[in-house]
Amino acid sequence: MRTVLIILRKEFKQIFRDRMMIPIIFFMPFVQTLILVYAATLELKNTNITIVDIDHSDFSRHLIAKFNASPFFKVNYQEYNYSLIEDDILKDETKSVLIIPANFEKDIRSGAPVNLQMNINAIDGQSAGLINIYVNQILSGFIKEELVEKTAINPGLLPASINVKSRYWYNEELNFKHFMLPGILVILISMISIFLTSLNLVKEKERGTIEQINVTPIHKWQFLIGKMLPFMIIGIFELTLGLSIGMLLFNLPFAGSVLTLFVFTLIYLFAGIGMGLLISDFAATQQQAMFTIFFFFLIIILMSGIFTSVESMPDWAQSVNKVNPVYYFMRILRSVILKGSTISDLLNEFIALIIFGITVMSFAVWRYRKTV
Repeated sequence: MRTVLIILRKEFKQIFRDRMMIPIIFFMPFVQTLILVYAATLELKNTNITIVDIDHSDFSRHLIAKFNASPFFKVNYQEYNYSLIEDDILKDETKSVLIIPANFEKDIRSGAPVNLQMNINAIDGQSAGLINIYVNQILSGFIKEELVEKTAINPGLLPASINVKSRYWYNEELNFKHFMLPGILVILISMISIFLTSLNLVKEKERGTIEQINVTPIHKWQFLIGKMLPFMIIGIFELTLGLSIGMLLFNLPFAGSVLTLFVFTLIYLFAGIGMGLLISDFAATQQQAMFTIFFFFLIIILMSGIFTSVESMPDWAQSVNKVNPVYYFMRILRSVILKGSTISDLLNEFIALIIFGITVMSFAVWRYRKTV
């Protein structure tokens, strides 16, 4: 045990002497939580919409007022000129164009069919889908209001309607920052466990200090434990710091148990550090290690569901995620923080991370060669 403590002290001295690691440990949590939480958002707000009002009636003005009152749209007005409308879309000055036809009010009052033309820039398919949904919601509310409250039509003659009241669980305000922040913390802890562990060991190879350690009476398990523990401690510190920033600046709710979260984090750090050690076993230089890490890191992060839903991915991608530790940890972090899930609720993820961690760490230890 004394030997492990000596190695642990040596590792912390080495880490804090490294000018590259200090900014990563202390400044990266602030940069990622303060910038990425705002930048990595799928929310749609204040998107430009051009409304062409050919009717110029009370009804058309009421419809335009509803778009003006919506937080999702920023309304621009334009006289009807299709070439100008197309030019605005091509220049990306507007995302969508709504054309209100002539006789709009007259047709609604008489019960005649009304055709509104909606042109949407669909280069960004996700934004286009959201714009279409929001426009349909505004139009549906407008038609119902105008027919019932502002026309002479007898409401009893209207088709029976169903009143739907929605209740959103776990994120009642639909605050995208609360959804994204746990994902950013996953990226942060993954970088600490995989990136720093690998570079730390490979750097010793480059400097030749690893050879000095290898010829000492230190056992392999003592050396590896001394390498693992500092980054597990740093990982817990990064999680605590990131959660504190999220709760103070973004009012991030915390519905679960801190103990449960730390237990899962330690298991994930064990798996991530195992990946870092495994990469360092094969890499001879820091450059090789960095290229290897970035190759795998981008894949496992993009497939983990942090930015896009895993359920919308093809079947083969969902099958690949069964061996993706980031996918399991992302589900765990969001479930514990936002839903208050326990270990029993996340038993499959718990078992998967343990199996992955033991497998990767065993292979990394087996691959490591020490000369006594």
